[in-house]
Amino acid sequence: MTSPAEPAIPTRGGLLPTTPPTDAVLPERNPNAPAPGEPIPSHYTRCYGCGTEHPSGLRLRLFAGEGLSLYGTFTVTDLHQGAPGLAHGGLLTTAFDDALGSLNWLLSAPAVTGRLETDFRRPVPVGSTLHIEAAVVGVKGRKVFSRAVGRLDGPDGPVALTAAALFVQVPVEHFVTNGRAEDVARAHEDRLVRGSLESFEVNP
Repeated sequence: MTSPAEPAIPTRGGLLPTTPPTDAVLPERNPNAPAPGEPIPSHYTRCYGCGTEHPSGLRLRLFAGEGLSLYGTFTVTDLHQGAPGLAHGGLLTTAFDDALGSLNWLLSAPAVTGRLETDFRRPVPVGSTLHIEAAVVGVKGRKVFSRAVGRLDGPDGPVALTAAALFVQVPVEHFVTNGRAEDVARAHEDRLVRGSLESFEVNP
């Protein structure tokens, strides 16, 4: 059930659109966001996508780009296989979900995935590095629309995947209320240790 703090998002035909409406805007980058070239921090050290302490996670390395964009890499290991010697498709979608979600650091507003569409263009072999670029393409109210591309062999290599997403901004209470209590507490402790409690409160 939707709480009063999180009003329902209207849909078209029952589906959340990933294409921004014509009256969407591109807001200014938040002045507290990482500067271009600076790393975008993990929101939680145990996150499967960007966490530094997840034993089999993707360990995405993401950096702020110009405006509302970012770039980063993910190296496919034996732990990430689907078909023999190839990255699992769902796992690649996870990489895009995390990269697109990290764009919200640039807006300094917490958000959750509303819809994510991934198109697979070519196989991603174990041992290869996927180079990801992502950007916000429009914001309307609480809805953040974004796009991403993943390339093999380098930032100018052949396109392996593309993605489009809609994220929905939510209050911080969403995570505190819905997350498992011990993990919420651990994330809070992570931020205290890293001296970034303010970030925990702004973009968990």
